[in-house]
Amino acid sequence: MTRIAALLTLLLAVLMTSIPAQAAQLYRWVDDKGRVEWRDTPPPANAKKVEKRTIGGSVIETSTLPYSVQQAVRNFPVTLYTSNCGEGCDKARAHLVKRGIPFTQKNPQDDVDAYKKLTNGGMEVPLLFVGNDRLRGYEAGAWDSTLDTAGYPRQPVPGYAAPKPAAAPAAKPPVAPAPAPVPEGLEQAPPPAQ
Repeated sequence: MTRIAALLTLLLAVLMTSIPAQAAQLYRWVDDKGRVEWRDTPPPANAKKVEKRTIGGSVIETSTLPYSVQQAVRNFPVTLYTSNCGEGCDKARAHLVKRGIPFTQKNPQDDVDAYKKLTNGGMEVPLLFVGNDRLRGYEAGAWDSTLDTAGYPRQPVPGYAAPKPAAAPAAKPPVAPAPAPVPEGLEQAPPPAQ
């Protein structure tokens, strides 16, 4: 049994050194005696059930981000809550883009109740979450320190452009209150004539 394992290991080593790194052709067929053959050369003319396969190199496609940044994104995701708050929100957004930080931008007006629960009742923006760390307001030094601690690079990674976040969400127009219901038995007065 050990001889077979040794021969298989040797055969595998020989095959691996003969396969180029880019791609190789591999043929599978059944010979005239019913045996299955695997070869890197084309089969004979009398072969049955011929299959041709292309084997790629041993390169695994990954993200364009370096591993350390991928780890930071996975362990300490960055979420920026902004609205149309002016210079503070603009500077906050620009700071993350300048550093090349992948981040999610959210508008607290989209779900006010959830935002109040998340912030213990506050509605202050900008608000930055780096993992579980919460930074209220924009202060470049504190933001840099927190991002550095999480493992994000100070400069954008060469060749990687952080996705451009959507423009600051426009403030929702105020909703006119619904007219009060008319109690039963009372008629609504007609609108005044003009």
